[in-house]
Amino acid sequence: MKKLRKVYIGLIMAFLYAPIVLLILYSFNDSKSRANWGGFTLRWYKELFSDAQIISALGTTLSIGFLAAVISTILGTFGAIALYQMKRGPRQVMLSVVNLPMLNSEVVTGVSLMLLFAIAQIQMGYVTLLLAHISFCVPYVVLSVMPKLRQLEPNLAEAAQDLGATPRQGFFKVILPDIMPGVFSGFLMALTMSIDDFVVSFFTTGSGVSNLSITIYTMAKRGISPKINALSSLIFAAVFILLVGLNLRDLKKTGGSKNIEKVKIPY
Repeated sequence: MKKLRKVYIGLIMAFLYAPIVLLILYSFNDSKSRANWGGFTLRWYKELFSDAQIISALGTTLSIGFLAAVISTILGTFGAIALYQMKRGPRQVMLSVVNLPMLNSEVVTGVSLMLLFAIAQIQMGYVTLLLAHISFCVPYVVLSVMPKLRQLEPNLAEAAQDLGATPRQGFFKVILPDIMPGVFSGFLMALTMSIDDFVVSFFTTGSGVSNLSITIYTMAKRGISPKINALSSLIFAAVFILLVGLNLRDLKKTGGSKNIEKVKIPY
């Protein structure tokens, strides 16, 4: 049974990662054809960094993603705290409203935001793209922070104030450190969703402003360039290194906490 389980897991992992392995492999292919192997080369990576259009789109993607993640994390964290302090009935209603953008079709969200910006007479461009990304990133932050708030002791804030802390000190020194894992997870999720988005960005951007997804879509109309394979490989490598680093940090923290638990404090 254990062998069957390992084979099953292996098949799933192969199904998930085989396309990525092929993509990375063909990013080093000297031939533009995906059917022929022309030898090992790094020229697509060199051409990638010399392509002004892709570099500009990468800069726009990273700046929009980081700003949207930071702003939506702040708004989502305070929004989650406000929802947590509401009564059960109204809180469930508001949570359903907050979660609606995640369940809604991206096409509907993109068209709705486009109409809103048009009615408000906001010129399409960098600002509208940033506002659109913030709007659909906030619910993911709320979704990440709410479970951490439910794990808190109900009277923790009052206890901090009884010990002499002001409401501001109680939040930043007592509440925020306890919910920080959820806040950080919400930030990473917002950053990922912003970098990955295409549909909403397509409807809310203006002329001269495009992120990577729009640029790749435009380039794909003329045929998939090996430079896109190289770019995708670099993005995958960056995400992989980030995840490995976060997991190693968590393992160190877990090991440290176990060692602390083993220490007996004499009274």
